[in-house]
Amino acid sequence: MKKITLFVCLLVSGITLAQEKTAEETPEFPQDVNKKHEVKINGVSLLAFEWLDISYEYLINEESSFGLAALITLNDSEEFNNYRKSSLTPFYRRYFSNQYARGFFVEGFGMLHTYESETYDYNGNGYYRQEDQTDFAVGISAGGKFITKRGFTTEIYLGIGRNIGGDNSSIEAVGRGGISLGYRF
Repeated sequence: MKKITLFVCLLVSGITLAQEKTAEETPEFPQDVNKKHEVKINGVSLLAFEWLDISYEYLINEESSFGLAALITLNDSEEFNNYRKSSLTPFYRRYFSNQYARGFFVEGFGMLHTYESETYDYNGNGYYRQEDQTDFAVGISAGGKFITKRGFTTEIYLGIGRNIGGDNSSIEAVGRGGISLGYRF
């Protein structure tokens, strides 16, 4: 009887350990396994401002990533072109979650951007002159990222940056934000 009890205890222990090991090997979020790339489009900037804002993000590890966003205007509106016509924005993100590159994040970014600057010419007959200006800004953003089991991503973020290195800039601060939809692969 002791041998049978010992055998049953060993069998139950072996099955329990095998199940625990299988549960540890199976990730809770299968979309995180070996997926280091994300491609996204900012829906808010496309709908509200008619700016095409796409970005690529490379996941370094479970806590950090870096990426590049590119924005170009799709309209010829003076109002929006006076703020931004195009931009190239490299960024670095740090995630504060127990899950792989998701949840709350803080981002540092640099932004090389162009816009139209209007100046009034006082010489001669007086007219407005428009010229393209290029500036560089650095800033910080915060937001959150959510991912489905199939790898589709949604993120919401908001940030602000300040132009550096130029006294002739008519724009002192730049904004960065939106709601992006994308895919992790």
